[in-house]
Amino acid sequence: MKSTSKSAWNPQRLDARAFAQAGASLTATEELPQFERLYADVTSDDAEPHSSVTWQARGEMRPADSGGAPSVWLHLEATTVVPLTCQRCLGPVHTPLAVDRWYRFVADEATAAAEDDECEEDLLALEPRPNLHDVLEDELLMELPLVPMHENCPQPVKLQSEDFSAESDEAPAARKNPFADLARLKK
Repeated sequence: MKSTSKSAWNPQRLDARAFAQAGASLTATEELPQFERLYADVTSDDAEPHSSVTWQARGEMRPADSGGAPSVWLHLEATTVVPLTCQRCLGPVHTPLAVDRWYRFVADEATAAAEDDECEEDLLALEPRPNLHDVLEDELLMELPLVPMHENCPQPVKLQSEDFSAESDEAPAARKNPFADLARLKK
């Protein structure tokens, strides 16, 4: 993990206020398996060991709307491509994920819960110190499509459980009408 500022910032326990006051940023490229929950959702047979997540975090202080103390803000960006299973053809579909999110920091979890319904921005608490890796993984998980599919599947989609070739003289057995027996009993 590379830090673009001279001081070393710990993304596992980020001091968000100091990070924002310094106008600091962090940039990193991490292997996909380091994001355990995200990696568990990808197609394990097709997950390339060189798949990675590239991310960047940048802090800034913004003046408060009501003229109070400036607010702590964090901008988080990330990109990756994850292999998922196409729900149409059941083959691998490489799905790009992108995160571009701003967070405003408040004093604690209680303040975040109280303000959450009234504000449009995403809120995080200054204490306990946030783990940027976990926040990023949460955002990537929310970017996963509900039903991953190719736009156009590379293989034809099999619509029947049995394929009858043109060479075969056997035709599929005619289905017996379940009401035929009832009609016979009615007579």
